[in-house]
Amino acid sequence: MRGTAFVRCRRPYADNFRTDDECKYRIMKPIHVFFSGIRIVHNPTNPKPMRLITILLLLVCCIANAQTKAKKYDLIKMMKEEKIALCANCKAEAITIHNKEAFQLTVEGGNGFAWLTGETFTNGTIELDLKGKDMLQQSFIGIAFHAVDEKQFDVVYFRPFNFRAEDPVRKIHAVQYASGPDYGWERLRKEHNGQYEKAIEPAPDPNEWFHAKIVVDAPHISVYVNGNSTPSLVVDQLQNRGTGKIGLWQDGPMPADFANLVISSK
Repeated sequence: MRGTAFVRCRRPYADNFRTDDECKYRIMKPIHVFFSGIRIVHNPTNPKPMRLITILLLLVCCIANAQTKAKKYDLIKMMKEEKIALCANCKAEAITIHNKEAFQLTVEGGNGFAWLTGETFTNGTIELDLKGKDMLQQSFIGIAFHAVDEKQFDVVYFRPFNFRAEDPVRKIHAVQYASGPDYGWERLRKEHNGQYEKAIEPAPDPNEWFHAKIVVDAPHISVYVNGNSTPSLVVDQLQNRGTGKIGLWQDGPMPADFANLVISSK
C-alpha cells in the first residue's frame, strides 16, 4: 500500500501537520471578503480580486481624505488681492492686536459682511479666532454661511459683552444662531426663548481673542468655544438652503477682529 505523506502547510493559518490532500485543500480554499456590503470571493490561484479590494480601499481613503481636507485662509492676503467682497457699508483693514495679525471689519449701520469670493460651504467645520469688545450692545461678531445674499443667510455670532455678565439673563445670551430673513434673534427669543442662544462655560475674556469651532452637519449645528469638548450651542437649522456663500459677519459700531480661519468641508 502506498504510504501517506505528512507535511506542514506553508501558510500562516496552517498550524498543524496535514496530509498532502488536506494541505492542498486548505491552501486552495476560496476566501470570502465583504467590502461595503458586497461579497468578493478571493481564489488563491487568482489574485486579481484581492488586488481589486486593495485598489478600492485606497480609493475610499483618498476620497475620505479629500472630503475632510482643511483649507486655511489668509484673510489679510485675500483682502489685498481683492478676494474678499465687502458689503456697501463696510470697511476692512489689516491690524496687529494683542500680538496677532488680524482682519478687522467695521460696519456703519446694520449687519456687515465680508464674503470669501468664490467660496461656497455646505457641511463641515469652520474654525477661527475672534475678538470683540466688552461694550454693552456695541459688539457682535460671527460667521455667516449658507447665504444667498445679505438678507438670506444663516449666522452664528457672539455677544462678548455678555460673556461674563453678572446678570444671569444677559449671560445666557452669549452665543446665538439666527437665520435670515425670517428668523432673527428677536423672533427666536420671543417664540423659542433659550433654545437658539446660550451661555458659554467657561466664559472667555470679552476683551481678548477666543477660538470658535462651528460644526455644520445639516441640519445640525454645534458650536464649541476655546477647545471645550462640550458644545456651547446645539441647534437645528431653520432653513433648507443647504449650501451657499460664506463670510465674516459683524454688527454694532465696534470693530470686529478675525484671524486664523480654517474651513474643513465634507
